[in-house]
This record gives sequence, structure tokens and C-alpha cells, in this order.
Amino acid sequence: MDIGNDAGGTPYENGVFRMKLVLSRDFPQSPPKGFFVTKIFHPNISSSGEICVNTLKKDWNPTHGLRHVLLVVRCLLIEPFPESALNEQAGKMLLENYADYARHARLYTSIHALKPKTKPKSGTISESTSVNVDQSSTTNLCEIAPSAPMALCATAATKVPGSNSLDQNAPTEPTVGPSTTLPKKEGPVATKAPADKKKMDARKKSLKRL
Repeated sequence: MDIGNDAGGTPYENGVFRMKLVLSRDFPQSPPKGFFVTKIFHPNISSSGEICVNTLKKDWNPTHGLRHVLLVVRCLLIEPFPESALNEQAGKMLLENYADYARHARLYTSIHALKPKTKPKSGTISESTSVNVDQSSTTNLCEIAPSAPMALCATAATKVPGSNSLDQNAPTEPTVGPSTTLPKKEGPVATKAPADKKKMDARKKSLKRL
């Protein structure tokens, strides 16, 4: 989850966090279970990655989609709720000394949530996979860009080893070699000079008559 500038001023600014959503067979009648794969220091996220948010529990509504869930989790990173903390250390530190909490959380972000070198396109999913777990649930691993509009999890494209998709798909631009001539561009320039000379000669003749 690429927080980007949305979390400006928070310890999670510019971090990339991967999370996992486990969907039961009766989804969306029952809420998904959310877990952070990336280590994070946050009051509402346990050391094992479990997420504590009412939307995934008592406030769940079947009309909520994955887009809404991801939006709620993004907002949770921006505005934690230390009163209902799963990580007691983070919750207590946030309430008693925000500077220490922010320093600790920022350290986690810098170590575990560094941005990849290749920046994902705005509003798209940079990586996601889907696997069946005991034929009773589906696990979605998401790495999204919430600094732009949210996007749902989709199957990632498979990269063929040993190939460079950027080089193969990049459009080739024609190049002009040293011996290449451009007669069409030189034509107007060559004909313009004689035309100007004729105008000058005509003006000289008219001046002589005067």
C-alpha cells in the first residue's frame, strides 16, 4: 500500500505496505480478515500483522467491497485509534509521547516499507496474487497506491525470465543518420531566397523611376 503524500506528516509517509485479505466462501456476507505482510509499528496492527478496525468486524456491511476495505485501512494508517490498540506499546506511546512513537514508527517504515525502484503507475496495483486456502477461503495479497484513487486487486502479469518487457514493448523511434538528407525541408528555404531577391530588385527599379 503506497501511502505517498496522503500520509504527509505521519510516520508512514512515502511507505509501501503489503497487506493480505482473506475472503471466506460466504463473502461478502461475512467480512474479510486483514493482515499486514509488511512489518509496521501501529496501535491498531498487531506484531503478527492482524488489523483491528470496526469495518472488518461489527460494522461490516455486505455492500462494502474490497475497494472500501482498502480505503478504510489507508485511513487507519493516517489516523490511528490508540484507545482500541492491538499493539499496546504503540498505543501507549502514541498517547503519552507522540514524538517517541513517531520516531519508532518512522524507523519501521524506513527499514521495512521502502519504495521499490520502479514506481507503480498512479492508481494501479503493482503486485497481487490469488491462491485458494483449504478450498474455503481466498487470500489476496495487495500492494496498491492509495495516493491516487483506490483500485481492486487483480491478477499480476507473469514476467518471462530472461526477457525485458520494457525493451520489447517500447516503441522504436526512427533515427536520422549522418548521410540522411531532408529535401522537403530544404526546398522551401532554397526557394525563399530567390523570391526575396526578386522583391528587392523590383523595389530598386521603382525607386530609380522616382
